[in-house]
Amino acid sequence: MRVLFSGTPAVALPSLRALLDSDHDVVGVLTRPPAPVGRKRVLTPSPVHQLALDHGLPVITTNRPHEQEVLEQIADTGAQVSAVVAYGALLREPALSVLPYGWVNLHFSLLPAWRGAAPVQHAIWAGDTTTGVSTFQIEAGLDTGPVLSTRPHPIGPEDTAGDLLETLAHLGAPVLIETLDQIEAGTAQPIPQPSTGVSHAPRLTSANARIDWNSSAARVDRHIRATTPAPGAWTMHAGRRLKLGPVRPQPDEIPLSPGRLQHSNDSVLVGTSTHPVRLTQVAPAGKGWMDAADWARGARLDPETTLGATDG
Repeated sequence: MRVLFSGTPAVALPSLRALLDSDHDVVGVLTRPPAPVGRKRVLTPSPVHQLALDHGLPVITTNRPHEQEVLEQIADTGAQVSAVVAYGALLREPALSVLPYGWVNLHFSLLPAWRGAAPVQHAIWAGDTTTGVSTFQIEAGLDTGPVLSTRPHPIGPEDTAGDLLETLAHLGAPVLIETLDQIEAGTAQPIPQPSTGVSHAPRLTSANARIDWNSSAARVDRHIRATTPAPGAWTMHAGRRLKLGPVRPQPDEIPLSPGRLQHSNDSVLVGTSTHPVRLTQVAPAGKGWMDAADWARGARLDPETTLGATDG
């Protein structure tokens, strides 16, 4: 089939590469416009945009694919279907009807669980033990369309959102190709999503990534892993933000009051509502990542140090 690939970030690259290696004909790429990157805010093409240029593919850049000018560009590609992976902009009519076989999305959850922009993060944070990928036909609702294929995958006890998303991106690429093969062969069997088991996964902000030390150690662990690498877990220390890498729950250690910090030459523990967690990596305000024990030694911490309070 003639396929328009719609995607933006690096997580979409495995699918685009798989599509380029398949028997399908990639006739163009739809992606979001170049965005400012770095301290100098240099306008930079998205990872999908750059890969498309590397392969000489026509590129359409827009945040509003339903506008008439963009619809004409999409139609001019001759595409029969669009394969969508993390495009990042709203798809609605009349764009949904511009292609004969519509828009097929690769989503990083087992629908109807975790509909929305951050399914992997929410699955880890909630303590799910299994996730996966789904392909579905996009319709007007948010991730509500009929499911075409699924592939489950376990969530490991130390998986961060970044690790798991990369795994699912590679797991999902062949599933997307198989779905397009079935559509072309006329053997695809769309299954309406059930009304039960629905959960939602809105995009996480920096405010969502502030750690609540009054939570249990297990929840603190999941919260940090769910927001790693983005938007990035943090807490307050001495009136400034302290970024946090993944922690290790310490069920055999003596409990500490929530946020209370205890350190030795090679270990930094923080109290929660249950048992402590051990910090691994931290990044103080304005500095890079460092070993937590090295930070604690250099910071000359007060014995009564408690993380989380705005006044330190």
